[in-house]
Amino acid sequence: MYNAKAVIIGMVIFVAVFSSPFWLGWIGQDYTKTGVVLPQNEKTCIEDTEFMRAQHMRLLNEWRDKALREENRVYVSALNGRKWNISLQNTCTSSGCHSNYTEFCEKCHVANSVYPYCWTCHIIPTEGK
Repeated sequence: MYNAKAVIIGMVIFVAVFSSPFWLGWIGQDYTKTGVVLPQNEKTCIEDTEFMRAQHMRLLNEWRDKALREENRVYVSALNGRKWNISLQNTCTSSGCHSNYTEFCEKCHVANSVYPYCWTCHIIPTEGK
């Protein structure tokens, strides 16, 4: 092997580039901690944190179907049996929990390369409203 050094350096560079997403994910920012603080009059969210992280899009799709197709605008929480108004804008984003679009929604969606179509119909929440 006449070019052993070049081959070894090339292999090291290839492995480093190939494994870079894993390293960057390991040392990167943790987007599971969004800093959401519940409003003073609320003790819990609609469902528990793990459910909301894993299933929030499914929940929102179910809400859409119930509200628009079945005309049912009441959601009963499996967490505590509490009844919630089915409304993205009036329940989730205006409650004070998820009112900062940039720090809550966009931060996680961009980090996971997910671009939902929610905001084609709904108004993007702005801080201070």
